[in-house]
Amino acid sequence: MSARIEHLETSGTFSLDGGTWEVDNNVWIVGDDQEVIVIDPAHDAEAVEKKVAGRKVVAILLTHAHDDHIGQVKEVQSRIGGSIHLNWEDKPLWEQVYPGTEPDVKIGDGDTFTVAGTTLQAIHTPGHSPGSTCYYVKDLDGGVVFSGDTLFNGGPGATGRSYSSFDTIVDSIKTKLFALPDDTTVNTGHGPSTTIGAEKPNVEEAIKNAE
Repeated sequence: MSARIEHLETSGTFSLDGGTWEVDNNVWIVGDDQEVIVIDPAHDAEAVEKKVAGRKVVAILLTHAHDDHIGQVKEVQSRIGGSIHLNWEDKPLWEQVYPGTEPDVKIGDGDTFTVAGTTLQAIHTPGHSPGSTCYYVKDLDGGVVFSGDTLFNGGPGATGRSYSSFDTIVDSIKTKLFALPDDTTVNTGHGPSTTIGAEKPNVEEAIKNAE
């Protein structure tokens, strides 16, 4: 059976720099009826466990270490297994949630992960956070990138809080994500999906508004 993408939306809070906000997060699952990779299992460990439904978990991939994305990841791991992967440039954010610990695997730009005959490639896209990482699947559904909070339907992710940079996120998007084909689907960390081509004018508009 070929790999497919499954989606789960969960709700909770995001806290940083002394503020807390209600947020809805996208959880993405790539795999088949036997094995899966779980991307950003946010907020609701029970819901993630139910969605995985007993399948083997090859890996838990994190796009970044803001608490809305990682706050339940250890509880999720205790329920479904799998190793937790994170770019360690996000160490300061990880340690705000899990002080004195480390992820199981520290990933880097270009690392690959295979599930159900499909390969995901890590693309380091700093800006929203230092270690923000997208995951690109070239051979599924015409090309898909899981963008976390780097690129949304509407433009770049937020950069107004600690450990973020607008100039850096724009550079990451333009040099790395915009190198992907325009018809690549962008499955985001929050909100609806989009495509690379659809977001090019939105990013340019964001740049103009920031000048």
